[in-house]
This record gives sequence, structure tokens and C-alpha cells, in this order.
Amino acid sequence: MIKQYETVFIATPVLSEAQMKEAVAKYVDLIKSNGGEIVYEENWGLRQLAYPIQHKTTGFYYLIEFKADAQFVDTLELNYRRDERIIRYLTTALDKDAVAYAEKRRAGKTAKAEAPAAPAAETETNE
Repeated sequence: MIKQYETVFIATPVLSEAQMKEAVAKYVDLIKSNGGEIVYEENWGLRQLAYPIQHKTTGFYYLIEFKADAQFVDTLELNYRRDERIIRYLTTALDKDAVAYAEKRRAGKTAKAEAPAAPAAETETNE
């Protein structure tokens, strides 16, 4: 049965930008190659950790929302455990309320991204 999931992983902060993109591409390809569908991706960037993990105080956070079969989550998490670049991960199944909240959050982010451009256009026409 296909369900919607949200996974967040933290990659080690010693990675370069190219290495981080490679790690993300690996997991996106893994999801797609196993019959999954990517719904949304978001790079949260380098952030402070709440407590040190493997003597590191920061990490690269990345969120992926996807639809996949329930058995696939075990495969995904097995790959996280085997990857030395990943220091923490969390995958959760989204119920209908969580899916609605995620869609609302995404709509709010796109509205915020478009909002600064709109007032600039209005001020140009008023002059």
C-alpha cells in the first residue's frame, strides 16, 4: 500500500556542497528507483545540533517528502545506517492531517518567496 512519508536526515558538516548534493541525489534516486514518487524536497542547510553527535556540533539538514510502499522505508533506513555521511535520520508516515499541514506549509513558503517581488513591482508602477 502506497503511503506518504517525510524523511529528514542530518549529514556530517565536513561535506562540501558537491558531496552534499551527491548524497541527496543518491537518496532521491533510491526512492524513485524503488517505485516511489518525490512530493517535495527542502534543503534546511547547515544548522546547530541540539547536542553533539560524533563530536560534531553542526550538520546539514535535508527534508524529503515522498510516496512509496511501506516496505521501502526499511530499505531507505538501511541505506541511511550504512552511509558514513549520515549522522541522524527520521522517517515518519504522514496521516491525512499531516499531509494537509505539509501542503499548507509549502503554500506558505511559496507565497513568502513571491511576496518580496510583488511590492517592488507595485512601487515601480506608482512612480
